[in-house]
Amino acid sequence: MRYLTAGESHGPQLTAIIEGLPAQLNLGKGDIDPWLRRRQGGYGRGRRMVIETDEAEILSGVRAGRTTGAPVTLAIANKDHRNWTEIMSPEPGGEPRKKALTDARPGHADLTGGIKYRHRDLRDVLERASARETAARVAVGSVALKLLGELGVQGANYVASLAGIETRVPFSWDALDAIEDSDLRTPDADAAGQMRERIDQAKKDGDTLGGILEVRFRGLPVGLGSFVHYDRKLDGRIAQACLSVQAMKGVEIGRAFENATRPGSGVHDAVYYREGTYARDTNGAGGLEAGMTNGEELIVRVAMKPIATLMKPLPTVNVVSHEPSDAARERSDTTAVPAAGVVLQCAVGWVLAEAMLEKFGGDTLPELQERVAAARAFAQAY
Repeated sequence: MRYLTAGESHGPQLTAIIEGLPAQLNLGKGDIDPWLRRRQGGYGRGRRMVIETDEAEILSGVRAGRTTGAPVTLAIANKDHRNWTEIMSPEPGGEPRKKALTDARPGHADLTGGIKYRHRDLRDVLERASARETAARVAVGSVALKLLGELGVQGANYVASLAGIETRVPFSWDALDAIEDSDLRTPDADAAGQMRERIDQAKKDGDTLGGILEVRFRGLPVGLGSFVHYDRKLDGRIAQACLSVQAMKGVEIGRAFENATRPGSGVHDAVYYREGTYARDTNGAGGLEAGMTNGEELIVRVAMKPIATLMKPLPTVNVVSHEPSDAARERSDTTAVPAAGVVLQCAVGWVLAEAMLEKFGGDTLPELQERVAAARAFAQAY
């Protein structure tokens, strides 16, 4: 299973093509659009989220509400494109174009991408590097989450901390409604109040804020991934997927960095055999051992840096004149931490769905369901 996305931030649309989905998976806009709305939500977002109301159009691979086994094409229109038609036109001429970007923004792809591809108008870099691209990945990931749900796997995400303010209420699967109802995706109302105050102050200061997201999955069968080759280890694949999301700078499985300060006796999970099955009382491994799922809850924690577009810009250099300048100001968020958890759940969900198909195969959903059920029964009886 694989996918490809295309499109620019202010181009006509974002497009994604998914290849390898099993046939007979019930799929419609109602499975995708709610995830797109979640991605647009969260306290601290900017004006672009008001302009766009993202919806996916299914252009191929689905008929009568079911996947056919053919590639699935998804399109998300950029409504703001009507204001950028001339600027983003693929036709030659008209240069330098309006809104040309020549003052590179520190922390963005602007300068490095300009050097790499020899662009002087750094908008040629900005438009594809923009986190707007994550809308396409959320659409793709929502399809993966739909498939995982049909296989008995459930996911969740929440804000573990924002600007150093930690969620102190422990995660619980019973708290999912509270997380969904929170504009900061946290079940801790007191922490949410402090986070809002910090966001409001950062907005006044023209600054931005980062945080730590936590993604969880339960119901995963034993043995997704592999210890046999480095590139099949599931933790490495999950880390790559998370770090490929804009502004993500660190990944840990479980409490990896905290565990690094403890002795092994306080980290590793003892194994017991109770009532005819294997059991662990702790989950220091975060659901992965030696690159494979072990049947426990998967816990992935990701660090997001503050967004690099500042309303009080940092010093930079103009790439045409080479004169000192202030970084360009582009419409941006004060923080996108709550939305980032949605993106990351979709990113990790894709990796897990891909690993499911690798292990169990099957051209149709019923075949896949039968094989997953048999594997679960074997693991319990082993």
